Amino acid sequence: MREIFRKLVHILFGLGVAGLVIVFDRPVAMALLAAGLLIGVVLIDILLRGYHIPLFSFLVDFADRGDCLPGRGALFFAVSALACIILFPAPVAVPALVTIAVLDGVATLVGVRFGRIRIFNGKSLEGTTAGIVVTALVLLPFLTVPGAIFVSVIAGLIELLSPIDDNLVITPCICVLLELLPVLIRTTA
Repeated sequence: MREIFRKLVHILFGLGVAGLVIVFDRPVAMALLAAGLLIGVVLIDILLRGYHIPLFSFLVDFADRGDCLPGRGALFFAVSALACIILFPAPVAVPALVTIAVLDGVATLVGVRFGRIRIFNGKSLEGTTAGIVVTALVLLPFLTVPGAIFVSVIAGLIELLSPIDDNLVITPCICVLLELLPVLIRTTA
């Protein structure tokens, strides 16, 4: 149950950050995410000092994996997202943010429930495949059909094989890929 809650929060948080970039201009989106990141770091420091913060402590206790750094996944996601929003234009950053939100969440949710064939690092073929397929579908408003398929497969491979936390690496890798291959990005005519 905790993993399901964690991944649903992951999906909503990731899509929310992508929504910030879509709705607000870049400086406002950067400022909001940076402010949220700073508040999150302050709250984590308060927790590490042994204090209890209503609601935040509950969320961390319920949804966190028990790492030595509370909220590590969310922190890594926010740092990676902010870097991509700063370094890349919205047509590149938004699909990358949607990719990490959907791929990681769907792969875990399907893998936990239906995963039978373990392929690497405890991850399942069913979860990885579902994550790639759903991500490709969700990317269609932002990328061409070949682009959505290519990006979701590359992101799925990174998520599956990377020894580094996927919240740190998928978003910038997809941004670099889209920057190098802008033909994958859907243009509005």
